Amino acid sequence: MAGDLLPRLTISTKVGFFPTRNGHAEHSLDPGRLLQALEQTNTDLRRPPDLVFLHNPERSLVRPREQATEALASACGALQGAAARGLCGAWGVASWHPSRLPELIDATTPRPDVLMVRAGLTVNSAVLDASETLTAQWKPNAWWGMSPFAGSPDDPVWQTFDPRIFLQGPADDMSRLQAAFRLAYHLPPVTAVAVGADNPAHLRELLNALPRKVDSTAIHEYRSLLRERARHQPA
Repeated sequence: MAGDLLPRLTISTKVGFFPTRNGHAEHSLDPGRLLQALEQTNTDLRRPPDLVFLHNPERSLVRPREQATEALASACGALQGAAARGLCGAWGVASWHPSRLPELIDATTPRPDVLMVRAGLTVNSAVLDASETLTAQWKPNAWWGMSPFAGSPDDPVWQTFDPRIFLQGPADDMSRLQAAFRLAYHLPPVTAVAVGADNPAHLRELLNALPRKVDSTAIHEYRSLLRERARHQPA
């Protein structure tokens, strides 16, 4: 049944983490391992994924800058080559902590089709600024956000803080989660936000929030407050 639906879906996946014998996972940017994982994905799906992300490349870039730059370029080149071979429709980079990535990009680093970063009210100023810098440098075709609810819509923060203050219009016709999801498109500015799709009612609730307008002045002031707070925090 699921196999019959696959041709009707747009499928994205990630490569970069690999299982170990002790049941854990290790991260690698080795081009051979990345390609092997993508080939296995093609076998499992019986079709190429439409999009494949290099998952959290920063996890394996804790080395001298020159070596890290070369490792990032090689890994991106592997996925770029895989797309050219038809192993995926497009490729991208998904980064949880992008702060170091801007300094590692040079003329040898392939440009991803899609860049995906954390988005929303729970993202700190350093990550927001690094994400915008990275996007300006790489100039991907699309910029996506992820984890708009700090990992879970059940997080207590959504019971203690009301994000509807950042929206235009009345607040009583929208839930706090809907407001948090809508704001994720502006922190940082992204064209799509990835959320779980296992609960159709929850997904429908979030989609109904998309037409709502955001108070851009409030967002600007919020970003300014985040930067000011970051400046006064100890390094």
